[in-house]
Amino acid sequence: MGIIGKLESARLTAGDEVIVPAYDDGTVARAVVAAGALPVFADIDPETYCLGVGGIEAVVTSRTVGLVLVHRFGHPGAAEEFRQLAGRLRLLLVEQDEDEGDDGQGGGVGQRRERAGYLDRRLVGVRTPVPAAGHTYQRYVVRVPGNGRPDRDAFARLLRRRGVACEVPVPTPVHRTREFRRIGCVLPETERAVDETLALPRLDGLSGADVRKLVSVCNALGGLLQPA
Repeated sequence: MGIIGKLESARLTAGDEVIVPAYDDGTVARAVVAAGALPVFADIDPETYCLGVGGIEAVVTSRTVGLVLVHRFGHPGAAEEFRQLAGRLRLLLVEQDEDEGDDGQGGGVGQRRERAGYLDRRLVGVRTPVPAAGHTYQRYVVRVPGNGRPDRDAFARLLRRRGVACEVPVPTPVHRTREFRRIGCVLPETERAVDETLALPRLDGLSGADVRKLVSVCNALGGLLQPA
C-alpha cells in the first residue's frame, strides 16, 4: 500500500496535520493533501536524509495526528526511535521506502553494497554516504564540498561531459516551492542537502569498468573542489 492509501486508511480530517520531509519531490506532501490533511515540514538528519528525530517535537501542535518517515536512497531512517516517539506522542507513523519493490534482499542489493563499499574506499573530493546496517543503496548520493549549489552544479556538469550520468536528487526543497511555500519555515539541514547532494549512476546498472571509470572521473575533478 502506498502513502496515500496508508494515510486515507487513517481517516484524516480537515485541519489535521501530518509531519513530512521537505527533502523530497513533493510526493509525500501531495499524499497528505490527497488524504485531506495539511503537511507540516520538519528538518532531516544530514547523514540519512530521512526525517530527523530531534526536530519533530518542535513542529508538533494540538492538530498533529501523524508523521511520514521515508527511508531515503535505501538508507534506513531511525525507525525504532520514531516508533517510540510516535507512541509517546500518540501519533500515526507511516513508514515508506522510496522503492517499495526493493525488499532489501537478493543479488541486486548485495551487488550494490559491494560497489558502494568500493566507492567509499576510492572516491576523494566528495563526501560519500554514511554506511549503516540495512542500507540498500537504492541511490549512491554524495555531497560536493565547496560553496554549495554553484560548486555542486559545476561538478555535475563536468561529470556529464566526461560521460558519467548524475542528477540532483532534490532540486528544490518542498517548503520553498510555490505549491507548498511556508513563510518563516527554516530547515537548515534540508536546504544544505539540496544545495550539496548529487546522485551518481545507479550501482546495479554499472559494470566493473563503469565503476572504475566513475572513480577515475570523480577523483580527477574532486581535487579542484575544496571547502570554502
